[in-house]
Amino acid sequence: MSNKVLRNKQGLTEEEFLEEYNTDAYERPSVTVDMLIFTVTDEESNNYRKLPEKVLKLLMIKRGDHPCMGQWALPGGFVQMDESLEEAALRELKEETNIDNIYMEQLYTWGDVDRDPRTRIISVSFMSLVDSRTLDIKASDDADDAKWFTVSCKLYQEQKTVIEKGYILQRLYRLSLTNEENNLSATIKVTKTVEGKVTKVERKIVESNGIAFDHAKVIEYGIDRLRNKIIYTDIAFNLMPELFTLTELQKVFEVILDTRLLKANFRRKVAHMVIETDEYTKDLGHRPSKLFKFNSGWDYVSD
Repeated sequence: MSNKVLRNKQGLTEEEFLEEYNTDAYERPSVTVDMLIFTVTDEESNNYRKLPEKVLKLLMIKRGDHPCMGQWALPGGFVQMDESLEEAALRELKEETNIDNIYMEQLYTWGDVDRDPRTRIISVSFMSLVDSRTLDIKASDDADDAKWFTVSCKLYQEQKTVIEKGYILQRLYRLSLTNEENNLSATIKVTKTVEGKVTKVERKIVESNGIAFDHAKVIEYGIDRLRNKIIYTDIAFNLMPELFTLTELQKVFEVILDTRLLKANFRRKVAHMVIETDEYTKDLGHRPSKLFKFNSGWDYVSD
C-alpha cells in the first residue's frame, strides 16, 4: 500500500487545505425542518349504534412572530450546527408542540429561492402518522397555539396536453384545513411533464388563505405520499390500538385514501399484515366483532 501524500494543484495536503479553508468562500443558506404529523380520529356521533366516521387530521401551529404572524404553519424550525436533521426535527417538535419520542421519516427537500422572505432557506420535511390519543399537545413560547385540523385534499380539475415527445398533465387540488375555530384553504397546481424518458413534476401554490409560507404545497405533497405509502407499507398500523377490528382498519384506509373500498378486496390485501385473535369486541349497541392484531413479521406481497 502506497504511503504517498496526496497534494492538490496548489501543492497542499488535505490537512493543510483544511487549515486554510475559508468557510466564507460560499454563501451558506439556512436549513430548517418541517414536520407533517398526521392522525386519524373519530368524528363525534349522537348515534351510539352506528360506528363513528373517521377523519384525517394534521397538526399545525399558529405563528407568534413575523413573518406570516397569525397564520398557521407546520411545526418546525432551524437546524443547529451540531445536530442532524432528524435530531433537529425531534427537538423542534418537542419544543413547539410537546410531542416526544415518535418515529418520523424524511419526506422531501424544498429549495425554491424565494420560499421565505427572511433569507435563503432550504427546508427538509418529515412525516409521521400517530395515534393522537397518546399525545399531550401544548404550544410553546414561540407559537401562539397548536391544534389539530381536519384535512382534505381533492382533485377538482385535470387537463392533459400531448406534446411532441410525451405529454403535460396539469392537476388542480383544493386543500382544506378546518377545526372548530379556523378555516384554512389553498389551491395547488401540480404539473407533470413527460418527454421521452424524462419526467418532471412541479408544484405551485395558486392561492393560499391562512397557511404560512409554502406549506400548502408541502401538505399536498405529504398527503399524496401518505396515500401511496399506505398501500405498500404498515404505516397505517401506527394509528391502531393493540387489538382492532378489520372494519376499524378499513375505515382508516378509506379516510386516508379518500375512497370507499370493497370489503372482500380490502381483507384479502391486508390478510398477511394481521393476526386473528380469540377475542371479540364488547361495545354496547354493536354485534361482537373478531379482534385482530398487527403481524410484525409481515413481508410486502404485491398483487
